[in-house]
Amino acid sequence: MLSHLIDLSPVEQRALEKLEERQRQVRRGAVLQRENEGCNELYILRKGLMMSYVLLDDGSRQILRFLFPGDMLGVSSAVYQEAPETLAALSDCVVCPFDRAALSDLMLDHPRLAAMVLVYSQIERVALTDRLAALGRTSAKARVAALLIELRNRLHGTDKSITNAFTLGLTQEEVGDATGLTAVHVNRMLRQLEEEKLIARENGRVTLLDERALARAANYVNRYEGLDLGWLPKPR
Repeated sequence: MLSHLIDLSPVEQRALEKLEERQRQVRRGAVLQRENEGCNELYILRKGLMMSYVLLDDGSRQILRFLFPGDMLGVSSAVYQEAPETLAALSDCVVCPFDRAALSDLMLDHPRLAAMVLVYSQIERVALTDRLAALGRTSAKARVAALLIELRNRLHGTDKSITNAFTLGLTQEEVGDATGLTAVHVNRMLRQLEEEKLIARENGRVTLLDERALARAANYVNRYEGLDLGWLPKPR
């Protein structure tokens, strides 16, 4: 994922490849890391779709983020003795585990890569802030619309052939757990977006028919655009 924002030097590329030397298969529905349990490993998602979530006191689930190939998983766990969130597979996945000490070595040897870990952490933080504001201040339709655009944009980041149509890969319950809605309400909002000719759905695929109008309805801001990375240190 780092290579989508900066041109990696051969030395930086080798350093990242070293983090991906080991691979682990994670089946759909399996938990990779559980909230409030100890963890010593971080991961790079090589293939598939994952999510991070927390369980609330009433037993309900709040999905925090959807995770895509190239994402570094469990970074927040590196600063806690116990994991603050659960990581689970939404499809069959391949992850590359590495010890958290390897992150320390990466930061010492490759300051620009360390800075990029900070950059991605801040992008995620701002995107999560957008989601938090949306949960409290926007309509159900806007929340669902924003999530659809975000999923398309993240998928496009991993596969440039994806333009306005993509496989959703989520149940309506999962969409609801990310947007603070019930599955029934999600279904109603998806049908409303279809009726307004903003999207089309067929066999699990979603097509964004009028992306500009959809973005206006969602009050959506793409947090992977408008970045200022001129301050990054020089590669070693």
